[in-house]
Amino acid sequence: MKKYIPNTITSLNLLSGCIGILMVLSGNYLAAFYCVLASGIFDFFDGLVARLLKVKSLIGKELDSLADVISFGFLPGAILYSMLLEVTTSPYLPYLGFMVTVFSALRLAKFNIDERQTSDFIGVNTPMNTFLIVSLPFIGEIYPKYVYNVYVLGAITIITSFLLVSELKLFSMKLSSLRWEVNKFKYLFLIVSLLLVLGLEILAIPLIFVLYIVFSVLHFRQEAAN
Repeated sequence: MKKYIPNTITSLNLLSGCIGILMVLSGNYLAAFYCVLASGIFDFFDGLVARLLKVKSLIGKELDSLADVISFGFLPGAILYSMLLEVTTSPYLPYLGFMVTVFSALRLAKFNIDERQTSDFIGVNTPMNTFLIVSLPFIGEIYPKYVYNVYVLGAITIITSFLLVSELKLFSMKLSSLRWEVNKFKYLFLIVSLLLVLGLEILAIPLIFVLYIVFSVLHFRQEAAN
């Protein structure tokens, strides 16, 4: 029975993503945020459990990508679509939001065949991108003129779509060693991110997104220097 456990966890990721999409379309962004959070947790643990139980499989890998397309592709696209609906009278422009969905699918397909991404990422990973997008409605409640703006939302859609399939090298949190010298920027990223979340709560997410890119650049620059 243990071989079915990781795929069950992956399926819960998919189910949570489906529910999250329904919450977005009904305007319940808070429930959608919790669904994304649940999907992120399931996405982390399915691979971990598969490795611990030594039951990694090809079907599990494919199922994981299919689940991620929904939870971290379609769901953020639906959020951008819903937000764009509120700021434009154009019947077509809101569909721009699903550009993120398309590029998320491309990013996941690239990840599956790219042998360079066994320990780190090339391009922003889809969960990180989704957490950025799911934070937008909440930031928009506080700073509406800066977020609920057709140019801002359009720019975020285009920029994040590009980052998903870019050649930007970003670290994962898989640690081959616990040494400070090797993982200094990973540890700093975790510490600073925790402090930001404690101080700013959901407003911290865009800052964490930017810091992730900055610390990744510094990490790989240090790695190259050594």
